[in-house]
Amino acid sequence: MKSTETLHDRGQSLWLDNIKRGMLDDGTIQRYIDSYSVTGLTSNPSIFDTAIGSGDYDDAIRARAGQRLSAEELFFELAIEDLQRAADLFLPIHERTDGIDGWVSLEVSPLLAYDTAGTVAAARTLHERAGRPNLLIKIPGTPEGLPAITEVVAAGVPVNVTLLFSADHYRAAAGAYLDGVERRAASGLDPAVGSVASVFMSRWDTAVAKEVPADLVDKLALAVGLDVYRAYRQAMDSDRAQRLENQGARMQRLLWASTRTKDPDASDTLYVHGLAAPHTVDTMPDSTLEAFFDHGEVGDPLPADGGDADSMLRRFARAGIDLAEIAARLQREGAESFVDAWNELMNRIREQTSAVT
Repeated sequence: MKSTETLHDRGQSLWLDNIKRGMLDDGTIQRYIDSYSVTGLTSNPSIFDTAIGSGDYDDAIRARAGQRLSAEELFFELAIEDLQRAADLFLPIHERTDGIDGWVSLEVSPLLAYDTAGTVAAARTLHERAGRPNLLIKIPGTPEGLPAITEVVAAGVPVNVTLLFSADHYRAAAGAYLDGVERRAASGLDPAVGSVASVFMSRWDTAVAKEVPADLVDKLALAVGLDVYRAYRQAMDSDRAQRLENQGARMQRLLWASTRTKDPDASDTLYVHGLAAPHTVDTMPDSTLEAFFDHGEVGDPLPADGGDADSMLRRFARAGIDLAEIAARLQREGAESFVDAWNELMNRIREQTSAVT
């Protein structure tokens, strides 16, 4: 049995962090579903930027040349088309798991990261346009994004909360989600609204690589992961969550994001085998998925009680690492990098439109 199948059988969902039209056309995504136990998909502006620059979308761009669409309007047309096709591929999984799995994700404009009202309006519009029951709208878990998450969930729109880095970030995102679910339950609406909370991992190790002793290199992300997973299991077992589940709700799932290994000296599957845990999702680029399929190993699952998280995090604190400050900085820099990637994507679309027309 391949390691991807073993991990799936132990209760962790494997999602693909990539999409481009060619992967839909040539059957790559279907192959990942059939042979690699992939049960969902995430996307982001950088992924589409690369795909559009490759020429994959030249025919689609050329066909819309006469519509005088802005770069943003054209992007969402192309992205929604692709994600509708992907959602249809994953729909049998979504139906078989009664909505637990089989999701794809579409991001609102990162320019709205600090605009609560704008995020709510964009999320509702995009979900309605896509018209797929298994489409999550990605909203950053910034302080301004949290009330938007509550509003969107209360409106029944499934949400992928992004840009989370710590246990505190996760707790805030879970609280915002449950606030929306409680509002639905109080109004007599179906409280089962799909959601994942995406915690970014590899950036922790990159952020402190030059600041810690050799014996702590590439160990911070996994220690943070233990802390986050403990918070997640505590949230699942809380009276609040249990009470809502009795009314038909489901707990937001924890998703590990940013799982490509950045350190060339570390294992290329570090953030896959190191974050194996039931009731979670691990989304990974195809290079990491292929590596794990080829030579990955499945070890013991993360302990629900956090294991040695506290002792490991104390070691980093003694080394001068301010975890709260780094988490805030990573979230802020992440939002800025998303904006940069978005602007690059808009420029790419304009350039490609000029080139093909």
